[in-house]
Order: sequence, then C-alpha cells, then structure tokens
Amino acid sequence: MNWSALESLLSRVNKYSTVFGRVWLSMVFVFRVMVFVVAAQPVWGDENKDFVCNTRQPGCTNVCYDSIFPISHIRLWALQLIFVTCPSLMVVVHVKYREGKDSKYTAQHQGSHLYANPGKKRGGLWWTYLVSLIFKAGFDVAFLYILYYIYHGYDMPRLSKCALEPCPNTVDCYISRPMEKKIFTIFMVVSSVLCVFMCILEMFYLVTNIALPRSSYIRVDPTIGSQQNINRQKKAEEAAATGL
Repeated sequence: MNWSALESLLSRVNKYSTVFGRVWLSMVFVFRVMVFVVAAQPVWGDENKDFVCNTRQPGCTNVCYDSIFPISHIRLWALQLIFVTCPSLMVVVHVKYREGKDSKYTAQHQGSHLYANPGKKRGGLWWTYLVSLIFKAGFDVAFLYILYYIYHGYDMPRLSKCALEPCPNTVDCYISRPMEKKIFTIFMVVSSVLCVFMCILEMFYLVTNIALPRSSYIRVDPTIGSQQNINRQKKAEEAAATGL
C-alpha cells in the first residue's frame, strides 16, 4: 500500500494544528504509520502460510484459519489509520474554503481582507476542528473495540482448538511467532490509546484556551477617547461573529 498520500495529508494538517495536534500527528506518523509499514507488515505477512493444524483433512486448516483470524490485523490497522486521519481533511477543506472566500472578498473590496488569518481557529473553523477531533478519537475507540470483540482480547495464543467441519475431530492449530505478534498488537493498541488521550487533551485545550478566554470583549484603553473604545468593541464583536 502506498502511504505517500497519507504523509502529504499529515504534513498539510500540521500547519493548522495546535501544539497537542502536532504531537498527535508525530505519534501517528512515527509510532503507527512507520511501525506499521516497516515492522508490522513483515511480521504478519506469514500468518496464512505458516498457520498449521495437526490434521491432513482437506479444507480443515483453511476453515480453522478463517475462524481464528476473521479479519487480518494488518488490514484492520490499515483501515484504522485511514479512518483516523481522514477527519483532518475537514480542517484542510474548511481552510481552503476560507481562503477562496477571502480572495473573492479582496477582489471586490479593493484589497481589504475578510480574514486576517484564514487558518485561525475561530468561528466555524473552531467547530470544524473540534468535530474532527471527536471523529478521530471515536474511530480509534471503535477500532479498539472491534479488535477486542473479534479476538476476545489482545492476546495471541500459541495453541488454538478447532472442531469445525470438515475437521474429523478437535484439532490443534498453531500460528507462527505468536509472542512477536502479541507484542506488536499491544504496541498498536497502546499507541491508539495514547492518540485518543492526546485528542481529549486537545479538545480540552480548544475549549479552555481558545473558546472561553477570547470572547468579543476588548480591554478599554484609557489613553484614547470613549468613542474610540466603543468603535474598537464593535469591531471585536464583528470579528467574533464571523462564522465561516
């Protein structure tokens, strides 16, 4: 799978992210994407070929493999990475929309700008950023639950029992390198949990450090007249009311 498009997306999102968002992007790229591509895929590449059951009954090994591994860990993690990073497109698209809107406004108003900084998280962009965080954390939690539900935990047993047809009786099945696969599974799970934690911290940061303190109120300047202070207050309210 080609991950260059994902890398390009992450680099563009980095421009509009907070400090916590940049840490989240670094964790996703280094501890999840890089580990997935460099280490996890080679480890799980032999899961079907080296899966062995102590029977020669035709079809028994395939049936048991499908029962023990309903979905490949690699494919599930690939879907998880795609779903987790896609909400960041919402922010990129919204910023591009603002830039286009600002360009039209500038052309119609002789160089004046509608947004001083289209990437600043205010108004509608603030909500878009917050919703993207909710989606990212939600997708991670959902995939963690799916992995836990399908495999009844995050363990990788050395021996599995199988008694499905066409197996003649209960057979013992073995997977290759179970301990190594268990380590990578736990690593990916812990990385996902840390990413969820970073999303929660960033949500808290958005609400407390951006939304609440910076309202439309502006400090009165005692060195200028009252009418000028009123005009400054009106301009601040108009700027805060700018949604999209």
